Amino acid sequence: MTGGDGGQTMRAAVLRRHGEPPEVGPHPSPARRPGEALIQITAAPVNPLDLLCATGTSYFGAPALPYVPGTQGVGIVAEADDIPAGQRVWFSSSAGMRPGDGSMAQLCAVPTSAILPLRDDVSDDLAAALGLSAIAAWMALTWRGGLQPGEHVIVLGASGNVGQVAVQAARLHGAGRVVAACRDAHGRARAVELGADATADLSGDDTDAIVTGLAQATGGRADLVLDPLWGRPAEAAVRVLSPRGRLVNLGSSAGAEASFGSAAVRSGMLSVLGYTNNMLTDEQKATALNEILAHAAAGRLTADRETLPLDRAAEAWSRCGQAPHRRPVLIP
Repeated sequence: MTGGDGGQTMRAAVLRRHGEPPEVGPHPSPARRPGEALIQITAAPVNPLDLLCATGTSYFGAPALPYVPGTQGVGIVAEADDIPAGQRVWFSSSAGMRPGDGSMAQLCAVPTSAILPLRDDVSDDLAAALGLSAIAAWMALTWRGGLQPGEHVIVLGASGNVGQVAVQAARLHGAGRVVAACRDAHGRARAVELGADATADLSGDDTDAIVTGLAQATGGRADLVLDPLWGRPAEAAVRVLSPRGRLVNLGSSAGAEASFGSAAVRSGMLSVLGYTNNMLTDEQKATALNEILAHAAAGRLTADRETLPLDRAAEAWSRCGQAPHRRPVLIP
């Protein structure tokens, strides 16, 4: 591996065909431009967003091939205009959403505005596993969802990385009751360990049964739903929302379409809100992640994860989003 002149190569996980796992091999080293930092990668998580972008069917459009995926990472600054070499950082990347390479490599060049210096008391793999998923859960609950102390929260998809963080974040922000809903029993048990008051099963094709389970778990009150699933779970959750309740959607892993009647939305004065990290400023991301990592350093917030070497990138790719929902983190 050599740094930054664009004429050398490094090892990287390279996506060569849309919808297929990346292949590990030599790839041109990035050339740092003014306003960018060249980062030696120490931890690169594999996120559902990376898989979505790689399909070529996301609303970002099909990324040009070949490219190195990886929308975030942790590493050490090798070169930069105004950041000292050796600084340990977290960063976000637009790989898969805009032209350019991401973090699943030995080196990555990113704008300095997308970099956050890291505290020493959070490990590389934990910071990487939290990252954008934790920011999404945190900001969807607070900035977009307007969570108030004492409110009752339903977290759909609670077994996933976003859902795990959302359960903990809702508790940290003073939720009066947190209900964790997902399909697998392991995920529900883990959610209770992370602070959920009750759980609900989202499996099956009977929407009425899901509604009944959610209603029983909430105890008759649901002010805010965090929804990374859409589809049938969102349809059921809308039916148990209390008057003036809000559903914040930040994904569609259970289905691209959801159907609910106008009467339910109007009669309850309900709000259905969309959320994406892409609407956050770099300052908002940095502020949120600083708060998240402070809680992580104090042992109040975590993310289930596993580390794998870069050469096992295809394996990590296949594990992303699968039970037991440990975020794969590549260690180049």
